[in-house]
Amino acid sequence: MRSYDAFLLISFGGPEKREDVIPFLENVTRGRGIPRERLAEVGEHYYLFDGVSPINQQCRDLIAALRDDFAANGVELPIYWGNRNWDPYLEDTVAEMARNGVRRAVALATSAYSNYSSHRQYLEDIERARAAVPEAPEIDLIRPFYDHPGFIDAFVDHTRQALERIPEELRPETRLLYSAHSLPIAMAKKSGDPRRDYGSLTAYEAQLLETARLITERLDRDYPYEIVYQSRSGPPSQPWLEPDINDRLEQLAKEGVRSVVVVPHGFVSDHMEVKYDLDVEARETAEKLGIRLERAAAPGTHPAFVAMVRDLVAERAEGRPPRGLGAIERSCHDDPADCCQRS
Repeated sequence: MRSYDAFLLISFGGPEKREDVIPFLENVTRGRGIPRERLAEVGEHYYLFDGVSPINQQCRDLIAALRDDFAANGVELPIYWGNRNWDPYLEDTVAEMARNGVRRAVALATSAYSNYSSHRQYLEDIERARAAVPEAPEIDLIRPFYDHPGFIDAFVDHTRQALERIPEELRPETRLLYSAHSLPIAMAKKSGDPRRDYGSLTAYEAQLLETARLITERLDRDYPYEIVYQSRSGPPSQPWLEPDINDRLEQLAKEGVRSVVVVPHGFVSDHMEVKYDLDVEARETAEKLGIRLERAAAPGTHPAFVAMVRDLVAERAEGRPPRGLGAIERSCHDDPADCCQRS
């Protein structure tokens, strides 16, 4: 049994005005040798939205929903928020928690899967922030939650809504494309717990496939579905997980597919990579090909997702076995030292 005196939301962060875009991208890519021209190219994605990434406001909205949910269910934990790459920075938030007398906090990162950037790197962020703050609180990071009922139920609801926007005559043949952030294959092979057997797939791929299966089988019809990837950013010489969603749309058009619903199941909110890579790029590709494309919303502040966070806090505090709908053996629950290492 663990006793916590605060809840901490940890996220990626994003700019909120045009002049912050390039400094933010420099933070994200620091140490990776990304050319300035590439940063400027990616910056254009943000300028389409006047330099404002949706992710910070989405964190504020989630915090507001969590405060209401905690209050309604007797969870008396103050809520803090810190980012990896932009204000409010995690180190500043940990310093604030220390000033306020917080001794032990439970933290949730806004990513559901177990790979380096979405799990292990957040553990490293926490330790780096704590090392910089005298008398920093202990911080326990909640496990990956890709198959938790609240995560699945939110996507089921949003996918149904997207399907309803497909014309009725096209709905029976609609293909579901489950989209997630691509990773370098070398990094994907380091995802999950190396003591687990994921067959021919990496842990990340296996978890994405399991989440897609769990969502699809709860829909009203047996829709064909598959996994696609988005947001690749590495050099062409480096192999990444495929297929890219735009390439797959080209293939599906040749196969005669006329309608798709894209489900961004690799994400917890409709942040920039969803808004640009899917709502701009993929939609333009689909329109060019004559494919009707609808996108399901990510969980965001869906009541099932908000309730999931409260359940995960209780799970960690009470030491309960992890709750999940999937068949994959649980990984990274207790943050083993060799889980999700950098490639």
